[in-house]
Amino acid sequence: MMSVSHEAGRGWTFLTNHAHVLVCIAHDPGIRVQDIALQVGITLRAAQGIVSDLVDAGYVSRTRVGRRNQYEVHPDLPFRHPLEQEHRIGGLLETLGSEVAGDRPQRRPGFGQARA
Repeated sequence: MMSVSHEAGRGWTFLTNHAHVLVCIAHDPGIRVQDIALQVGITLRAAQGIVSDLVDAGYVSRTRVGRRNQYEVHPDLPFRHPLEQEHRIGGLLETLGSEVAGDRPQRRPGFGQARA
């Protein structure tokens, strides 16, 4: 069985950076944008833009809590592309192992580790 690495795939993935950012936020609603950038492998500026896109489109709400942002994903919203509009983003997040809402049992190791 062959393993496909990011390099072997010539730099493309099946999910967009917007989806990767959404997964990070769904997994850790208190994540810092710089940690999103590190996990997704994009610049801080790109991560800020994507978070703003998701907030502006209503997929994510952002609330200021002290010096940090707290995010909330709205899983009942549909995908944006006409080919997937019948599906909800919560289904994708669930498939990828991200709990949405307040019923998170525990944080999984490997996500959002670099927090301060």
